[in-house]
Amino acid sequence: QVQLVESGGGLVQPGGSLSFSCAASGTIASVWTMGWYRQAPGKERELVATISSTYIVNYADSVKDRAIISRGSAKNTVTLHMNSLKPEDTAVYYCNYHEYSPRRDYWGQGTHVTVSP
Repeated sequence: QVQLVESGGGLVQPGGSLSFSCAASGTIASVWTMGWYRQAPGKERELVATISSTYIVNYADSVKDRAIISRGSAKNTVTLHMNSLKPEDTAVYYCNYHEYSPRRDYWGQGTHVTVSP
């Protein structure tokens, strides 16, 4: 089992920035990917950004020029920083931990982000 603890999010004005952190604990695989997905009201959950245990990063086209995902100094911690936020970034942001053998996904409980004047 893997537990995810999220922090960050909140209310921000358009053009502002936010940071999110996610810490994984429990039985951590040697090869994994962690990152953030988001779900806006009435829409499906979508990728925001991920980073792997080998530091491979992946960004959604909608955020790739405005987001940086990195691994924290603490083991199994991932941080996402987003700037130039837009109202369409409003969503619930979920931390995800994915391992490959066997294939399993774990999800955080989600953190709300509202981008509004």
